[in-house]
Amino acid sequence: MQQDSWKQAGAKDDPVGFLPQLPVPYRGPDDRLAIAEMAEVFGVTHRTLHFYEEKGLLTAARMGPMRVYGEDHIRRMAVINACREIDMPIAAIQELMAALDRAENQERADELFDAALQARRRELAAQQSILRRQMQKIAELLEGRSVEGEDDPTAAEHVHLSPIESDCLGFMAEGYSASRIAGLMDMDLTAALTLESGIIRKFGAHNRFQAVAKAVLAGVIASE
Repeated sequence: MQQDSWKQAGAKDDPVGFLPQLPVPYRGPDDRLAIAEMAEVFGVTHRTLHFYEEKGLLTAARMGPMRVYGEDHIRRMAVINACREIDMPIAAIQELMAALDRAENQERADELFDAALQARRRELAAQQSILRRQMQKIAELLEGRSVEGEDDPTAAEHVHLSPIESDCLGFMAEGYSASRIAGLMDMDLTAALTLESGIIRKFGAHNRFQAVAKAVLAGVIASE
């Protein structure tokens, strides 16, 4: 079996310390993943894995020219991938993983991860506040243009959205990127971009921010 050959070739995990308990997409404690399999199960590219290695976030054992990832580093990748899904900066992930490597027990590792998540939540809340102010400014500008007869944002009241378009518009209003919306709506990035473009077109807007602003003005989505 391939796993037996990997073991015979010395493809063993380096110790990675304590890690937060996150779901990992592998079958059992003896599994090994080649780089192509690792990329597939985490939905990333080979270049992304190479990048993580360059940044010291991840390592792999070798079986000849092939990179092979063992159980501990699959678990480590689960943490890294979770951080990237919330768009945590690479520098912050490096700091977190270094701290986890020094964690003396599981409780401390969980505390470090929770603290990093809370810090990221505060950052996102601040970004959301900025986005709302920007959307409000766009709405004011659109309203001013309407007074001059150049645009009519209330036309958005008559826009018909399908349930999936309504969901997408809601995520757009929250400031999520197209890639994040794709993940939340369980679709590929191309489909998410197509959906978003269709919404922008329906509102007669030039970009996603203008579309959201028109939707807010028309009461299609609630303004907080």
